[in-house]
Amino acid sequence: MDRRPRTRQRTAWKPARLPEIKPLLEATDNGHPVVVPAQRFASPRSGSDWGPYAETFLRLNEEAFKALGARGQVVGTSFGQSVQIVPGARAGAIPLKSAVTDRVAGGLLVRSRFGWNGIGRLLCETGWHASPQLLPLATVPGSAREVPAWVLAGPILARLERLLKGLRPGYTELETTLLKPRGRILWESYVTGSLVHGRWERLPCRFPDLSKDPVLRRYIRWTLESVLLDLHRAGRLDPVAQELAELANLLIRQVVDVLPLAPRRDDLRRGRAAGLLSKEVYLGLEAMMWVIDERGLGGGNERDGLSWALSLDGLWEHYVESVYRREAASTGGEVFAGRLGQTLFPLHWTDPMHRTLGHLIPDLMVRRGSSVNVVDAKYKAHLAEVDEVGWNRFEDEIRDSHRSDIHQVLAYASLYEADDITATLVYPLRLETYLSLRDKGHDRSYADLMHGGRTIRLELRGLPFGSPHAPH
Repeated sequence: MDRRPRTRQRTAWKPARLPEIKPLLEATDNGHPVVVPAQRFASPRSGSDWGPYAETFLRLNEEAFKALGARGQVVGTSFGQSVQIVPGARAGAIPLKSAVTDRVAGGLLVRSRFGWNGIGRLLCETGWHASPQLLPLATVPGSAREVPAWVLAGPILARLERLLKGLRPGYTELETTLLKPRGRILWESYVTGSLVHGRWERLPCRFPDLSKDPVLRRYIRWTLESVLLDLHRAGRLDPVAQELAELANLLIRQVVDVLPLAPRRDDLRRGRAAGLLSKEVYLGLEAMMWVIDERGLGGGNERDGLSWALSLDGLWEHYVESVYRREAASTGGEVFAGRLGQTLFPLHWTDPMHRTLGHLIPDLMVRRGSSVNVVDAKYKAHLAEVDEVGWNRFEDEIRDSHRSDIHQVLAYASLYEADDITATLVYPLRLETYLSLRDKGHDRSYADLMHGGRTIRLELRGLPFGSPHAPH
């Protein structure tokens, strides 16, 4: 029998492999193109030259580019082919697939040139009607910590607020013990419970109670508390997050009578698939599903965030509309909005086969007595650039774009008959630029155009992007 001591076989120590950090490319809306590194999204041995991988990369990411309003392009350089992404007028985050593996190898984050705080302020002032849109794409590596918590928390709270307002009463069967009879007395329970114990005055009853759906309200409370926790954890120094936290607390007070209950994704999915749901309930259930994912709310502990996009053009139009509605309310004006179809003018072509445009839709029309103000909101930096560099130093492309804006709003103004007509282009300004221009009286500029015995006043107006309050 072999009695030699056994020796434990030693294994070589291997350091733990750290998870691969996937690159997050960053850009600014309508800004300079972003160069995509070939080593990370093509072959590691390709250097800076994409070679045969460029077209494959653009094809695999075409859907994501389109969702974010971006454009991919191949540019020839002295080192070979270079792939660039040209950002558009949308902020958001999308995943980027590798041209070799067809798997997510990184992401793209497009910020607003006015910063997150500017976007947050405008979203708060417009009631989050132009909210970020979630995209049916994979999560974006590294984006969750780069995006403020309120990017998705705001839309969630806005949806739940509308859901609470729109909940319709419904009958719920309750069973409890009362001192006065209500509904149907449960005699068997009364005999075996109350009577044998000498509590003859206690009556077990079953009755219909007119109340709002208790289970849905428990779901809502759980979702509100989850969002509030994210806002407290990630946005203590963020004024937009603090404002949303106050809203979350106000909404929680409306459901304080029920205990929180975490919804299950399958239950929410079945609920959304059911017919006859109101719009408020459908969107509210969708918002709860976002929170159940436990990722992508921004600013949290997760690295990967959900894919999303926000039209900055649409956000700016909503904000300008809110400013003009406030002004009209104080001056007795009436506002008509293009997004509601109130300013639509169909174009009747002699040959429908060759029509290039079906209708004209000014963003806003404000009527005060016999005067008409036609307003077109433009998310462009033209007014600030005129102030900084002057018209003569404008680039030809920007100058042509500005002329096109003027021609467009004047065409809109020609559709109306009134004694006094003003055509206004409204451009965004940083708050400090707006204050500087306002102090010099340059936040508005005018020009009178006379044609055929008719005078139209052309107005260029700047409004601050992201100021807490609209200017007076």
